[in-house]
Amino acid sequence: MTTPAAPDPVVARVIPDLTGLDRQFDYLVPPALVAQVGIGTQVRVSLAGRRIGGWVASIGGPDPKMGVERLLPIIKVTGYGPSQPLFDLAAWAVPRWAGRLRAFLVAASPHTAVAALPAASFGPPVPQPVNAGAAQLLAVGGGLMRVPPCTDVLTAVLSACCLGPVVLVAPSLVEARLLAARLRRSGRTVALLPSDWAAAAAGVDVVVGARTAIWGPCPNIAAVVVVDEHDESLQEQRQPTWHAREVAIERARQAGVPCLLISPVPSIAAIYWAGPRLVRPATIDEREGWPMVEIVDRSRDEPWQRSMVTSALIRQLRDPERIVVCVLNTTGRARLLACRSCKSLQRCELCEAAVIQNDDSRFVCLRCTTVRPAVCQECGGSAFANLRKGVTRLREELQAAAGRPVVAVTAANNESDLVAEAGVYIGTEAVLHRVRRADTVCFLDFDDELLAPRYRAAEQAMTLLSRAARVVGGRTVGGRLLIQTFLPKHEVIDAVRHSDPGRLVTKELARRTALGFPPVAALAVLSGGGAHELAALLPGDQVQTARTLDGRVMLRSSSWDLLGAALSTTPRPKGARIRIEIDPPRV
Repeated sequence: MTTPAAPDPVVARVIPDLTGLDRQFDYLVPPALVAQVGIGTQVRVSLAGRRIGGWVASIGGPDPKMGVERLLPIIKVTGYGPSQPLFDLAAWAVPRWAGRLRAFLVAASPHTAVAALPAASFGPPVPQPVNAGAAQLLAVGGGLMRVPPCTDVLTAVLSACCLGPVVLVAPSLVEARLLAARLRRSGRTVALLPSDWAAAAAGVDVVVGARTAIWGPCPNIAAVVVVDEHDESLQEQRQPTWHAREVAIERARQAGVPCLLISPVPSIAAIYWAGPRLVRPATIDEREGWPMVEIVDRSRDEPWQRSMVTSALIRQLRDPERIVVCVLNTTGRARLLACRSCKSLQRCELCEAAVIQNDDSRFVCLRCTTVRPAVCQECGGSAFANLRKGVTRLREELQAAAGRPVVAVTAANNESDLVAEAGVYIGTEAVLHRVRRADTVCFLDFDDELLAPRYRAAEQAMTLLSRAARVVGGRTVGGRLLIQTFLPKHEVIDAVRHSDPGRLVTKELARRTALGFPPVAALAVLSGGGAHELAALLPGDQVQTARTLDGRVMLRSSSWDLLGAALSTTPRPKGARIRIEIDPPRV
């Protein structure tokens, strides 16, 4: 009688779930677990005397040089993890954001162990597209869809569902929940991440969630949709600082499916990616979708006067039927200088951001670090006023002018601190996220946004106006934006006045091209111990370095591939604790 041959040993390469460890280790797969182990499977293994979790990266036979005698076995199978396509996506993201593979696998894994998957669940086929603009872009492989701020995006998502399963990314979990509920009412089966990870892995019509949903499982994916692609919440703040929009574009490319980006104020990065694949609404529809805009031109006022309560604002405050929200963003280093002779605000001649005055009395731009003498560009004057503002003092002033209570709202407040029935609110931009509805939003000093020392200042100012537009609604319901500024001819003001965000694009893209900022170039910022030492080790022919005013190191390169490769392959200085921010939103 012939004895059956023993099965060939199976070896799995495992990525340990340990912070700071960027290595893979071989483990023997016990015969009883062979059927359960695949690419992405989450397992428990022994490493240095500890039992830890990990992901299976590959499966094969033993290394002939090593054998299997010294290999430890996998202890147990924890459950399902990222599929092979998501592993490939994570491998792409590692050099793109100079991160470790583990960070992306965590984003692509369930929060709790998933030992079994439910049956796939799909609704009836969607008969035909219900949004012409979305259908047009989906037919050509995806693109960018510009919509008015208060537009319902459900029809665009349902048009994507005509193709098959969809991954849908929203800027917040709250908005994802609302979309999920509406999609279910429309007959679609939905998995809301992260709680419904198992259902998503089994198969549903729509996998939806906040930014990490882009790493969610979706068998037979047919399209990727990102709502409000301009929103900064789509970028991970922890290292690696990946952006859901960029991951969505690459995931769709690797899967060979269309990627649809939707936004009322598209980012320059999205516009640059889309090129001619941009669909905008009819002029009359876009105009109706934006509120009425009133510009308060303060260029003839004394710029250092203490009151920001203008006549136009007082009219809104004293109307008891209107809920008024006043926005004033104040940061520690936001200072505006005005010439005492001609009243003009002092700006950088290169990038047009506001300048500050250094201890040596020279003007310095916080955006591009240009230095010039403290001389007014308009009249040659040398006497300047430093403008200072504060939410607390303004609350008292507004309350006196309005004759009714005014509630101050900042990012430090809790939602429970908000008086629901208040008629007037004042605060930083956080107030636009706390107040659900208003009739008028007034930006008391919009120049703080227009002249902020960030290369995305104009883009972020448009985002703020879009958020305010959603709070007050379109002009058909009486929504109104009141913008007080010393720069009434700024391209952002011009764009919102005409309800046309596209008016900002040409000049903004030209400015970034001249300054070497994304999307035409790659940008990163290093901080922490060892940042300057690492910068000195980077290849000078691929990466240019510069010290910022706050002591960090700015890196520029001609492409993301070159920048990511340089950061990934350059050894870290011994004992360094460096934070790497790829394409930081607020620099």
